[in-house]
Amino acid sequence: MIKKIIPFSLLFLLYILQVNSQSISLNNNELIDYLRFEQISVDEKIDYSFNQRPIDISRLISKNDILKSFYPKITSLSNKGEIRLLPPTIIFDYNSLYPYNRNNGTMIPNRGYQHLLNFGLFIKYGPLTINLSPEYLYSENKEYEGFWEGHYDIIWAKRYQLWNTIDIPERFGEKKYGGGLIGQSSIKFNYKNLSLGISNENLWWGPSIRNGIMMSNNARGFRHISINSKYPIKTKIGDFEFQLATGRLESSGFLPPSADRTYGGQKLYIPKINQLSETDDWRYFQGLNISYSPRFIDGLSLGFSRWIMMYSALVEGKYTWMGGNPTYFPIFKNLFRKNDLNTDFEGQTDQAASVYFRWIWKDSNAEIYSEFAYNDSKQNFRDLLVDSDHSRAITIGIQKYFSKNNIMFNWEWTQMEQTAGRLVRSAGSWYRHYYVYHGYTNYGEIMGASIGPGSNSHYFSISKIEGLKKIGLSFEIVDQDNDFYYLAFEDSGDFRRMWKDYNLHVNFQKQIKNFLTTINLVFIRSLNYQWQLEDTSTEYYMPGRDLTNFHLGLKIQYQIPIK
Repeated sequence: MIKKIIPFSLLFLLYILQVNSQSISLNNNELIDYLRFEQISVDEKIDYSFNQRPIDISRLISKNDILKSFYPKITSLSNKGEIRLLPPTIIFDYNSLYPYNRNNGTMIPNRGYQHLLNFGLFIKYGPLTINLSPEYLYSENKEYEGFWEGHYDIIWAKRYQLWNTIDIPERFGEKKYGGGLIGQSSIKFNYKNLSLGISNENLWWGPSIRNGIMMSNNARGFRHISINSKYPIKTKIGDFEFQLATGRLESSGFLPPSADRTYGGQKLYIPKINQLSETDDWRYFQGLNISYSPRFIDGLSLGFSRWIMMYSALVEGKYTWMGGNPTYFPIFKNLFRKNDLNTDFEGQTDQAASVYFRWIWKDSNAEIYSEFAYNDSKQNFRDLLVDSDHSRAITIGIQKYFSKNNIMFNWEWTQMEQTAGRLVRSAGSWYRHYYVYHGYTNYGEIMGASIGPGSNSHYFSISKIEGLKKIGLSFEIVDQDNDFYYLAFEDSGDFRRMWKDYNLHVNFQKQIKNFLTTINLVFIRSLNYQWQLEDTSTEYYMPGRDLTNFHLGLKIQYQIPIK
């Protein structure tokens, strides 16, 4: 892959000019949220769509005292560059009974205590920018009550239909977990408004705040080569932002629970191998995100994103029965199956696509956004029109700021479960695949919506905001993997077992001297945890296995004073 990318990269290097390029990583979401809040609450001109994150702040940092304080300049480099400090950050995370893990990057689903340390430098010299942002992770990784051993064998067999087609282990081994990582580091060359580089940083595509269907920071950042706009490209018809990323996705290296379990004399667990029976094959990822803000409709942005994923052996042309030709840019192949001359190739790849919009109403201090996505390619355009619900997922959200009381309201609804069309045409759950057996994951975590396959979420939040100061309450209702629920219990007609979480969040954020402190307390009440009932009653509609988990998230970012 690298050999194919180098000539392409050199074309850009021939035209390099000096330009700044510094972005806010998704480890510093508080600052991204602050800029998004500023965009809809004040008259300050912030023209980013926020459909592509992280965002470049090189144009803003000199004008914004808050950004300047978090990324202080410590020295200049002979009028050709500068060195800035990245805010040292520590994140603490605690779960009392079972993992609660949402959009926290490198952190893993963990019971007990874990912490993540992040620090570093931003170096700019001529056209070159280097972000040195290593991380250190430590997780207790305590044992917890997972999928119930008492489920019938047939239920276990149906659960393995999911686990055999995606890499999401319940527990990351049986020991403490962690170590040093390259984190949100990157090396980039910059030409005017373009940036070309190698990075390990997390990406977020689309307008959503809680659940990024196509790309989020729910999993660890992945190694990738990227060419992207640093900030909106101005044209006569409007502004454009884009990113083309090509990367490598890794497996967790851990097995699902009870991997030696059998059903009908056959082992339930099937090793994750490619079509050449190789067990150590990594996955080739390529994705494209484009956002367009038309000049003739103020505040509106429209977008499209697509990703394709396959085992590297297919990219390298090792599948000789499929022609054996390397395929380094599958993202530009046909959207519809009918146009694919090689149907075998289409079957060996996993892909998804989405369209989205975000519309800011400045006069009302509000925004509305939505994303509509498919995890399976359509046969043709008619198939898209007729069976539009097949394999779809959707997010709809609203944010409204009440300036009189400094109150921000947010509502976001996400549906990932299959629609009723599954009864005649199953698409399978989002993020899993019948040939790319690791699914859309990196190091064992979903790279898209944090609620995971087959799940739905309603999220409500109300906060009082003054700059970086914030205090608020949030309430969330989550249907846990309804795709599995219907698969497992449809035949028996057992309607008692739907697993539903009711989550109450208490959020607090405040600048205390040189420390930005963020606290998130979450009380999770799980009804029918792991689709389990309590066999304590003679009545048919008996109580479920109801548990209460307590989650504490604490994040401290230090602003290093530089005179």
